[in-house]
Amino acid sequence: MKTFATMEREELLRALAMFAKNWLAHDGCWFLAAEERFGMDTAIALDAGSWARFAAVEARRIMATFEIPEGGGLPALEEALGLRLYAMVNAQRVEWTEDRQRLRFFMDECRVQEARRRKGLPDFPCRPVGTVEFETFARTVDPRIVTTCLTCPPDAPAGRCCAWEFTLGT
Repeated sequence: MKTFATMEREELLRALAMFAKNWLAHDGCWFLAAEERFGMDTAIALDAGSWARFAAVEARRIMATFEIPEGGGLPALEEALGLRLYAMVNAQRVEWTEDRQRLRFFMDECRVQEARRRKGLPDFPCRPVGTVEFETFARTVDPRIVTTCLTCPPDAPAGRCCAWEFTLGT
């Protein structure tokens, strides 16, 4: 029987990618079931509540596992964002402004939106949920971080997904 302890590096990386895809698929299946049963508005409200809890748990676990200091500002957030499960399944990138006062995060490809499009569903209006998710994640890394949504589907420019900006408040 194959176990994780006996796997080579490449097998472990494949397993990690599979787990991230499974996690996202579960999130999507849960959301679709809630949407079918209760409608989009209630499903979004439930999803936002779930993400408020999960984003904090995910940030704390990433910080503990990879020894990212609490209150580490935008550099700590940049590191933590790169270690989220999303980073395994969605093409994403960060950019610093020239003065290094703002960190911008871009989700260049989103499996959630791609799956909905394959199923003939409209884009998920992710701003309310994303706002809760990214604000909670960032504030867990450093309570001084202020999060601003730059764009989210369905209002994102064609071919673009969500984009967020983070600044350090007082």
